[in-house]
This record gives sequence, structure tokens and C-alpha cells, in this order.
Amino acid sequence: MRIFSTLVFPRRQQQIFNLRQFQTTTIRRNPISIAPIQIPMDAEQSLRQSLSEKSSSVEAQGNAVRALKASRAAKPEIDAAIEQLNKLKLEKSAVEKELQSIISSSGNGSLNREAFRKAVVNTLERRLFYIPSFKIYSGVAGLFDYGPPGCAIKSNVLSFWRQHFILEENMLEVDCPCVTPEVVLKASGHVDKFTDLMVKDEKTGTCYRADHLLKDYCTEKLEKDLTISAEKAAELKDVLAVMEDFSPEQLGAKIKEYGITAPDTKNPLSDPYPFNLMFQTSIGPSGLIPGYMRPETAQGIFVNFKDLYYYNGKKLPFAAAQIGQAFRNEISPRQGLLRVREFTLAEIEHFVDPENKSHPKFSDVAKLEFLMFPREEQMSGQSAKKLCLGEAVAKGTVNNETLGYFIGRVYLFLTRLGIDKERLRFRQHLANEMAHYAADCWDAEIESSYGWIECVGIADRSAYDLRAHSDKSGVPLVAEEKFAEPKEVEKLVITPVKKELGLAFKGNQKNVVESLEAMNEEEAMEMKASLESKGEVEFYVCTLNKTVSIKKNMVSISKEKKKEHQRVFTPSVIEPSFGIGRIIYCLYEHCFSTRPSKAGDEQLNLFRFPPLVAPIKCTVFPLVQNQQFEEAAKVISKELASVGISHKIDITGTSIGKRYARTDELGVPFAITVDSDTSVTIRERDSKDQVRVSLKEAASVVSSVSEGKMMWQDVWASFPHHSSAAADE
Repeated sequence: MRIFSTLVFPRRQQQIFNLRQFQTTTIRRNPISIAPIQIPMDAEQSLRQSLSEKSSSVEAQGNAVRALKASRAAKPEIDAAIEQLNKLKLEKSAVEKELQSIISSSGNGSLNREAFRKAVVNTLERRLFYIPSFKIYSGVAGLFDYGPPGCAIKSNVLSFWRQHFILEENMLEVDCPCVTPEVVLKASGHVDKFTDLMVKDEKTGTCYRADHLLKDYCTEKLEKDLTISAEKAAELKDVLAVMEDFSPEQLGAKIKEYGITAPDTKNPLSDPYPFNLMFQTSIGPSGLIPGYMRPETAQGIFVNFKDLYYYNGKKLPFAAAQIGQAFRNEISPRQGLLRVREFTLAEIEHFVDPENKSHPKFSDVAKLEFLMFPREEQMSGQSAKKLCLGEAVAKGTVNNETLGYFIGRVYLFLTRLGIDKERLRFRQHLANEMAHYAADCWDAEIESSYGWIECVGIADRSAYDLRAHSDKSGVPLVAEEKFAEPKEVEKLVITPVKKELGLAFKGNQKNVVESLEAMNEEEAMEMKASLESKGEVEFYVCTLNKTVSIKKNMVSISKEKKKEHQRVFTPSVIEPSFGIGRIIYCLYEHCFSTRPSKAGDEQLNLFRFPPLVAPIKCTVFPLVQNQQFEEAAKVISKELASVGISHKIDITGTSIGKRYARTDELGVPFAITVDSDTSVTIRERDSKDQVRVSLKEAASVVSSVSEGKMMWQDVWASFPHHSSAAADE
């Protein structure tokens, strides 16, 4: 997954404490962190300028007061000067408050965000949705255990993912090993390039991600330091916007310029240097076969392309999918489930003819409208806007129908899980974010208390991956299109002269050869024309990250006419890649809220999970400890189990209101209360409405509404209502 270095259920508007009020916009992606602050520039600059002027006036007036006192001026003159000083201080204070208000609102209210996040995380850990791993040994950063409700939600999310993508799209599912030989990840580029820049505390050796330290410094300055000038604020925002493109030297220079030190000790930091994020291991007892724990699941699909292509009857397009664990040795993991060292990915590789990226089912999603953030809007400082997907593809904003189709399917998947559609957007990668081979890339970003979090990447990766493994393994990973009649075709032939390239570039010869052979027809013919006219041309080699000089004797470029009975080509791949843990955490935040207890003396937590993902679909409560009621509850439990509905019986002697509150906090959508031997009540969590049904109907009603065959409104309209005033919270 390249993005990591990521059912609207009817409800009453009772939500008192959630994160809807803290929506933000951003001008630039900042993965797994609070999005860069976007403030109305004119207002902020004006206020910072005004604050600077007021501060200067206060300082000058203070000096004037001190001078008057030193010269023993008349008391009325001193009092007038002090009165003026106090007036200026009040004016300065008013400007500070206004500036702080703008920063807080534009920065998404950091204190409110943190309070909300703390409430969510405390509830999740207390109810055992997840907890730090190895807790009794003080834990290890970046590793978490899912408890019973967390496991159930994860299982439900993955089950729906399989249904929504693998079953409905007829995909081929595979399951590949987590341990991967080095040669595979060498071909994919992970061994050489899967790095983050790291700095060390020069005295203790503690490691930190360099860009995180710089980002934290800039964000804190912008949010909390009202004394910085408008020019300095603009500089810090510019750093946040472009820091992803910083070289190690540029990043180190900024860290030194701003005097950034180790957060825990304030000790000086080393210069930034690359750290490979893969866990290294060896395969077999001899230790002679180096390997890594896979950083993504995709490579297992690519290396099996040939067999999958044959299994699919040698037909394109087709998609292969895999759900599995991936591992990344993060430098300084933080932000809970959002940045961890072991996590679950669900990835799809959709192989398609590069000359035909239409999709037969695109019309199914073409009319969808949702928040999209094309690169043009990002570059001009605008916000995400609701766009029609069909129009976005027609205008070329989205590169092709297949990419657009998967964007639409991802939108439907996330919203049916329970992600708030108003806090979900699809952000297009900027030109400097995309690899040179990529045709187009979009991230599904979900807003949380941490800002906008990329949870799904949808990329058109062209034919890069299959070509890389073909070159390294020597096995052609190609597809065929047979012609009814032979065709005369003109083929581009690029022949690097390896002897001359070796003399000129020595150890870098291979990189230059690969880049020359990877040229498309337009690039190659431009080079041919330049070589013929000038004898030499400047050529950028992406794997060396520099421009080299190519002379006429180093490469031969021509076109040849041939008769062919079939077309052999390397398929392009469209890759939707899902960070399951990130999606689940954002789902927790979107579904969390509080409401007052019946007495009004406390706020009760609840998760408004849709039945689709709720960890338990239903609870069964005998109203009182009574053998007859308990026997009826067991009968209902058996019937629920027979239709596959997860449930729990609670026969504790606590009040029914407290039992409702306990299950609301777990996100259980329905509760059956046994209060007679012939009928029961069914309570819906969000509205707290109750209906009365016969004992025999209870399991089937809950089953139908849990599986989406009925909506609660249908149940409400079909059965007698029951007053909950005496029993609920």
C-alpha cells in the first residue's frame, strides 16, 4: 500500500458531543496528522500585523511612563500616560483574542479535538475494543491488541469488504506469505527506497522522525504563538506545504534554523538520514537467504500474475485481491491505531489493457456526488467540493473510467460502513507526490480528531510493477490479444549501447539503460530528433534523481514495421489499497457520541454503529431475575444463533436502564427485553424507541433489521409501540 510511509443508519439528532463541529479544510496533504492550518489569509495577516503594531505601541508607551517617572513629572501627566498604556494593553488583548479565535477555528479547535479524542479512546480501551499489546510489560509503541468487540467489528468490516468487492466484482482472492525474499522487494524498490528520514538524540540515541519534529514545531507555533509576525506565519505555512519534498539536507537545515531539539531531553539532534522501514529477517537456519516481513500485500499478487492470468482463462480485465498483515518498523509510532508497526491491509490489483481503461459498470456509479479535491483546487488554496463522478471522468479530472469506478465503489463501501459522507473526501495527488510512472492517484481521506487521514489509496500505477518483476525475474508477466487477421504494425525499438553507456556511467549504467528502455514513444522520438540534430541530449534518470548527458553513440532509436498475429503487452494495474485499522478508528470517532442520562446528572457514551458492523447485533434481557423469563430468553438466544445473529444475554440483577447503557456503550443496535411469557419488547439504540412483538417473532424481526432486509422505520410502523419512559435511562 503506497499511501502509508492509509451505511448511514437512521438516527435522531440527539448527538450532543461529537466531532462534526470541528471540520477543516487543507491546502496540502499531511499524512496521518492534523492537516495544515488553512486560515483566511487576509484576516490572519491583518491581525498579526495589527498585533505587532499594538505590541510596539504598548512597549513605547511603557517606556514613556518609565521616563516620566524617572524625570519626576507631575502626577496628572504620569496618570494620563498610565491610562493610555492601559488602553493600549486592552486593545492589544482584544486583537490577541480575535487572532486566537481565528487560529482555533481554522485549526479545528485543538483543545476540543483532544478532549473528544480522549473520551473516545478511554471508552475504547475501557470496553476492550483495543488495548496496547504486552501491557503488563509496559507495552511496545505501535503494537495493539484487539479485544472481543474490536475483533468483531474488524471481522464485520472485512466480511463486508469481501462481499462488496470480491464477491460483487468476481475477484480472485489469494493469500500469500508475510515473509518475503529480499529479491522480490529489491525488484519492487522497497529495499532501496522504502525509507523515512530519521534523527537521533545525540546523547541518548532516541530516534525521531525528522519531518514529524519539523511539522510539530510549525503547527505549534502557528496555533499557540501569537507573537510571530505575519511574514513568519506565512513562512511556516509554506514549510508545512512543501516539507514532503525536502531533501535530507533541506530538512536538517530547517531543524537547525528553528533550533528544534529532542522533545524529551532538549538535547541536540543528529543530521537526518534515511531509515528503511522494513523488518529484516533471514529465511532458513543458515541465514543465507535474506528476507523481510512484507510492508504491503500487493507484491504477492504481482509475482503470481502469470498463474492468475491463466486461471482466469487468459482474459483481461481481471482483479486479484488479498487481505493480510503487513509490517512497518515505524521510527516513532504515535496516534494510536493510525500509525502502527503491524496492521491489516486489504488490497486489490485490477489488471487492465493500457489501451482500454473503460469499465462496463461505470454507469452504476457515474451519478454519485461527493467531496472531491482535485489538484487544481489544492494548488489555488480552495476547499474540496461536491462533484459528480461521471462529470469528473468526462472532463479528465479523473484519468479513466476504471479508476473512477473504483473511486465510486470505495465511496459506497465507506459510507455503508458508517463513515460520515460529510467528513469523507477524495483528494487527488499533486504532481510532485506521484511516481513518474503513475497515471493518476486519489486518496480517500476521512476527517478525524487528528485531521484528514488517508485511509484508502486508489492509484493507476500503469505497468510499472509487472515490468519491474519481469525484468528482475526474467519471467515475462504479459497478456495477449489475438488478432482475427494479421496486422502490420510499427514497433518502437530502443536499443541502448551498453558498452558506451558502461564507459560513460560505470556503476550507474543499469539505471540509465532501464530509464532509456522505459521511454514512451513520444519521449523516444523527441530524443531521436534531438540526437540527430545536436548529437547530445539531457536525460533525466529518475532512479538516480539526476539529469545525465546522452550522446548519439549511446542509444539507437527506430521504428520497424512487422506483421503480427497477436499483440503482447504488459497490463496496467489500478490499485485500491485499504488501511483497515485506520478505517476502523475513523469509524469509532464518527459513531461516538454522548447523551444525558434519564436523571440528567451525567453524560452516557454510545457508539452508533450501523447493524452491518456492530460487534453484537442484539442483547437479550429478562426484565427481572425470573426463571420463566430466563427460559424465554434462552429460547430467543437459540433462535438468534440459528440465523447467525451475534447476541448476548444479560441476566444480572441491575436495572434495565443500566443494562441498556452498558450495551449502548458497546454500540449494540437492538435489545430484546423479556417481560412476559408471550411477548417481548425490542428497543432501537439511537432513538430508544421500543415496539412489542410476540415471543416467536422476536428473532426473525431482529434478524431482518440487522441484515438490512427491513429498516427500523418499517418495524416501527408494523408493530405496537411500547413506552420506554419507565424502563430506559
